[in-house]
Amino acid sequence: MAIELSLDIAVKLMLASILGGIIGLEREVHGRPAGFRTHLLVSLGSCLFVITSVSFYLKFGNLTGQGPLGVDPSRVAAQVVTGIGFLGAGAIIREKASIRGLTTAACLWVAAAVGVAVGVGMYSTSVLVTSLAVLNLVFLKKLENRLKKDTYFRIIVWTDDLEGQTTRVEQMLTACKMEIVTLVIEKDLAQKSVLLEIDVKSRSREECGRLTDQLSLLEGVTKIRLE
Repeated sequence: MAIELSLDIAVKLMLASILGGIIGLEREVHGRPAGFRTHLLVSLGSCLFVITSVSFYLKFGNLTGQGPLGVDPSRVAAQVVTGIGFLGAGAIIREKASIRGLTTAACLWVAAAVGVAVGVGMYSTSVLVTSLAVLNLVFLKKLENRLKKDTYFRIIVWTDDLEGQTTRVEQMLTACKMEIVTLVIEKDLAQKSVLLEIDVKSRSREECGRLTDQLSLLEGVTKIRLE
């Protein structure tokens, strides 16, 4: 009753490995933790899951729901989508005010989908999706970098507790064309000092340098940190 390895299955597994590796190669070049081998294995494993499910269906349950054994091969593909969420979550890293790894998580998801597509014999579709994914990662990134987009960062200011100091800091931010998203004020009554944590939005990173220079000249400011 064993299901032997056939040329068709071997081709599917090799193609899934190649396509998954191609997607992962771009991530590897950019030094991401989930790179060439990870994407290759995700695509290969997804393909094998689907091949196993389809083969089991053809062997033992040709008619879903009929007879003592009802087999639905689509359930395995659905579980692959669920399972890849754990890998995707592991690729996402939050660093203070920024989040990294979302693109890598999406790549893992696409690699799994490519493996599933190859497993059911959708060769041309899987090749097209791989090509679109690589084009997106390589060429659209350059376009994205040229676009003027909002940048979010955090400014932390340590200053003496002077009257009107918070207002002066806010005015400097406005002068540098920065929008205040959140502002947290923490006062140390014993030391007579104030800690300002300001999340801001700006269209220009160049303004950050000018802002820190201006803040450093402000009376009472003892320390500045930009995140």
